[in-house]
Amino acid sequence: MPHLKAALSRTLQLLLVLWAVVTILFLMFRLMPGNPMAAYIDPTFTIEQQQALMAQFGLDKPLWEQYLIYVGNLLQGELGQSFRYREPVADRILALLPNTLILTFTSLIIAYVFGILAGAYLAWKRGGVVEHAAIPLVLTTRAMPEFWLGMVLLAVFSFNLGWFPAGGTRPAGANYDSLWALYTSRDFLTYLALPALTLAIYSQGLPLLLMRSNMLDVMKEDFVTMARIKGLSNWTVVVRHAARNALLPVMTSFAIAVGYQLQGNVVVESVFSWPGLGRELVNAVSASDYPLAQGAFLMIAVVVIVMNLIADLLYAFLDPRISHA
Repeated sequence: MPHLKAALSRTLQLLLVLWAVVTILFLMFRLMPGNPMAAYIDPTFTIEQQQALMAQFGLDKPLWEQYLIYVGNLLQGELGQSFRYREPVADRILALLPNTLILTFTSLIIAYVFGILAGAYLAWKRGGVVEHAAIPLVLTTRAMPEFWLGMVLLAVFSFNLGWFPAGGTRPAGANYDSLWALYTSRDFLTYLALPALTLAIYSQGLPLLLMRSNMLDVMKEDFVTMARIKGLSNWTVVVRHAARNALLPVMTSFAIAVGYQLQGNVVVESVFSWPGLGRELVNAVSASDYPLAQGAFLMIAVVVIVMNLIADLLYAFLDPRISHA
């Protein structure tokens, strides 16, 4: 019962946050200065034609009525019509979302596998030369702006060495029978390498430092001391006893990292011309296509909120004391 009560409470909080996000997004784009249809109204249009275009997108109605229509459409899964592409926003987002998710999970898997292994090793070798050199390096990579790191990798591995392409997901003119054929092709992997590596280098600091910190705490526990007294090897003590117990909080943080990684994708996708949700968001804002920008913002916000909820529930499940807090 405590777990169920905590889950219902956090779900209600999620719904309230989502409503606040929806409202803020609606007001933010509609209260921006300028006419959102300015880029699509031909100078030769008559007043009647301009008014008809505004009416087509529902911009001739009062703000409160637009808001009610917008919320009602959202409840039906309708995100509106893109000004730029003249197609449903939901269709455009669903077409780009797989690229963003592949980039997000690929980079996070690389970051977490490396971070967990390196964090466990640094805890095992605490106080050594390797740790003193590694920690400042990890903090430096975490502090690097993602766009700067991406441009450095582009300059070195694409422009100078020519090992990887500069941007996109496929060579010009390349056609594939299906998305599965594209995503499993060697071409796609070579285009994915640099943006995924950029995000992985930036993201590995969190799991590495978290794993190291947890390992240091666990290695002080009585059961680890008992394992040493039994004469078990250092490898067995570190891997089978300390690392396994230190791993749970790190894996729980993965859920939070997924949500926040999507925000970093906005910058990295723009640098590498990766056709994902983040790059489309930047283009939509630049083109004053606020139905598409709202939809992209909302999708990112939903993922962030849901992944935070999952992490919260996992913590409550792993530590019952949290559910009573």
